[in-house]
Order: sequence, then structure tokens, then C-alpha cells
Amino acid sequence: MHSNLWIEEKFQDFLGLKFKVEKVLFSGKSEFQTVDVVETKGHGKMLLNDGLVMVTERDEFAYHDMISHVPLFVHPAPKNVLVIGGGDGGTAREVIRHQSVEKCTMVEIDGMVVDACKAHIPQTSCALNDSRINLIIGDGVKFVKDTNEKFDVIIVDSTDPIGPAQPLFGEEFYQDVYNCLADDGIVVSQGESSWYAMDIQQSLLTVLNAVFPQCYLYSFSNLTYPGGLWSFTFASKKYHPVNDFEPKRVDQSGLNFDYYNAPLHSAAFALPSFVQKGLNGLISN
Repeated sequence: MHSNLWIEEKFQDFLGLKFKVEKVLFSGKSEFQTVDVVETKGHGKMLLNDGLVMVTERDEFAYHDMISHVPLFVHPAPKNVLVIGGGDGGTAREVIRHQSVEKCTMVEIDGMVVDACKAHIPQTSCALNDSRINLIIGDGVKFVKDTNEKFDVIIVDSTDPIGPAQPLFGEEFYQDVYNCLADDGIVVSQGESSWYAMDIQQSLLTVLNAVFPQCYLYSFSNLTYPGGLWSFTFASKKYHPVNDFEPKRVDQSGLNFDYYNAPLHSAAFALPSFVQKGLNGLISN
């Protein structure tokens, strides 16, 4: 019936990525966005928010490994972790693999995303019922403003700065993030594409530099995001993401990864020359 169905993600106004769809598993409209889960040929199940690819079963490990294990292996003893967004559950799944983590609070604004992933993408949502995960359906911007808790690591697993995610790229939000981080806390955020969205990287790093003493960008390869090369920002009160990283901790953890490893951790912070030039003055030494 759906043998000829293709889904196209239109990115900006000049690029499209097309995926062959075997069947539509879920389609809904929440108060924030449209949410779709489809079974694709070649990439497994795929989550789309407002027609943009969020996650696919085939390559989700690259994104979730790099957004979570990089800060968690830099911080010497992360116990209390906050994930903002990340409704598919993949980031929280990786966070609680670390034995030192006692609690992972996850604040996702759109309950429909969580429910759709629980129903259709267990690969990412499988840990959401774990007792160490405190799942809150609510506004992450309001949460960091109001909370009295202190977090060792905060992970901002957001969509692009449009719609409900827009405030997650502003200075007021990051001042609140700073305030609810421990004295040696780290925040990592989804950091867009250097190929297609360096302007967003520049503005996000400008915001982070206004709040944090140390700011960095690191990159990874992703199959299904436009351009293939994608980034995270790393802002820290104390720790340097490479100099304070101890590779032996990765071995000692006993954890296996499909993307992340100790040599790759440091290499991810080595940026292409065009990125260094474009972000000159915005990245700490």
C-alpha cells in the first residue's frame, strides 16, 4: 500500500533529504508541533517533529553517545544530571548507564513525543521507566528558573531554535542553567551544523561566553541530519573537556559504545579550519 511513499525533510529553503517510508506508525499534532513516527527502508523507525528528522534507529547511537558520554566522562563524579528535551529517551538511556549517576531528571515539553516513542521506538525509550529517571512533562525553561536543585551535568537535547525550542538558545535561559549547576558543573547543548547553521553556532556560543568561563564546540558524524557533520556546545565552570578528561575512565567503566570511545572524545574537539575561522574568539583554548 505504501510502497511508493517517500518523506522529504526540507531544510532551510534549498535542501531536501528524502527517505523511503514502509509505513506510518503514528501521526499526531500536539499543542507544540506535529509528531510523526514512520518505519523507513534503510534507517529503521524514524521520529519527525514538524517534518524534521529527530532520530532514526540506524544512527541514533551517534548523537546520544556524544551528547551524554562526553560531559559525563569529563566530570569526575556526576551524580545528579538534568536532561532538557530529549523526548525520544535516548539521552536519558545513556546517562543512567553511568554508575555514578544517582538521578536523571528529564524535562520534556511535549508529552506526545514521549508517548509516541514509548509506543513505537523502544530502542530509544526503553529506559524511561527506570527508577533513576524522574520524567517531567513540562517546560525546561521554567524548570531551570524555578528549581532549587543543583546538577553536576545539564544536557540540553533540543530541536532547532524554532517553535518550542527557541528560548533554549537565549542568554536568560543559560544564566538560569548556570545558577542551577554545581560549582564544577558542565552544560552540553545540541549545537547545530557548521555547514548550514554557523550563524546559530555563533549566537549560541556568544550567549554561552557571556555566562560561562569556558566554552567549546565538538563535532560528530550523523547519517540523517543535513550535512552529516553536526555539533554540540560544551560550557563549563571548571573542567576542560580534553585536559581534564582521563581516557582510562572509559575503559574502567566497562561500558561498550557503538560510536563513542576515548580517542574519539579528544578528537571531537579538533575542529575543521573553516569552523575555527568562523567561530574565532568564541571558543576557549
